[in-house]
Amino acid sequence: MKHILLTLALIYIGFVSWGQYAPAAEKPGSTALYKDSSIFINWAKQCTIYRGWKNITQKDSGFTSIGDSNSCIGRAGENGIISLGDSGIAICQFNQPIIDGEGWDFAVFENTFDDRFLELATVEVSSDGWRYFRFPCHSLTDTVNQTSPFGYTEPENINNLAGKYRYGFGTPFDIGNIPDYKDLNKNNIRFVKIIDVVGSLNPAFATYDTAMRKINDPWPTPFPSGGFDFDAIGVIHEQPKSGIDNISSNMFIKGPNPIKESQKLEILLSETINYKVEIYDALGRLFKQMNNAQTIMDSDLPSGLFYINIFGKTFFSVYKGLKL
Repeated sequence: MKHILLTLALIYIGFVSWGQYAPAAEKPGSTALYKDSSIFINWAKQCTIYRGWKNITQKDSGFTSIGDSNSCIGRAGENGIISLGDSGIAICQFNQPIIDGEGWDFAVFENTFDDRFLELATVEVSSDGWRYFRFPCHSLTDTVNQTSPFGYTEPENINNLAGKYRYGFGTPFDIGNIPDYKDLNKNNIRFVKIIDVVGSLNPAFATYDTAMRKINDPWPTPFPSGGFDFDAIGVIHEQPKSGIDNISSNMFIKGPNPIKESQKLEILLSETINYKVEIYDALGRLFKQMNNAQTIMDSDLPSGLFYINIFGKTFFSVYKGLKL
């Protein structure tokens, strides 16, 4: 009987050490998605950042400082990264809501340059920006020994945690993995929240997976670049624009392009309809919002390249312009 128990124990140890989830990028069975893949049809357009500490156990160490809210919008690899720090948070928004399509729905990108130096984050989604729901996540990494600041984590031990893959490869998420909640519309995901995993094994600060196991990752990282280094979110499935009216039959924008100081754009309507106007700069940052506006002054527009989204219940249109 002792021999049987010993054998079972060794099998279990081997199982945990080898892991049971997908391996590193470009290895057989990996789920990593390359940043330039045609599978991505959109990217996060806005992001709000709540900085985390360099060392959550020593809050006088201050907050991380690498990157800003512009670093994690747009395509992966183009605008830099933002280091979230211990328990730091990023909340991203999208012009078109993400939906629960067939297979993966979006992917989160981090910037580690090693397949095994993994700084992790949990991922949550929301339809209303108020109530968030976390993806079930799993970590089979040893929790007896603290992973050192530059220690390794095996990707085969990680599931549904952002940061599983190296720079250039996104960790994919399927909205269908989240249980059904009455306050979550899986076909209207407008917000994605990224929360840095505090890799400490101290119960007072640890982050836990769905099975209430501590998530062990490099810690402490008391640097300006500490914590999860957030790069981007690539969208795979979003609400389609097909089936809506062609807005040009209802309205069009008249005015100079490029537009200069003291000039204006006019929104001309062929019928009475309610609509919203959202103006974005070249980096996808929301600059101004208006309801049923018929005139857009040059002061309403950011300098350089800009986009005007006009949408209502049954239509959507994008105007691209340049302000000199």
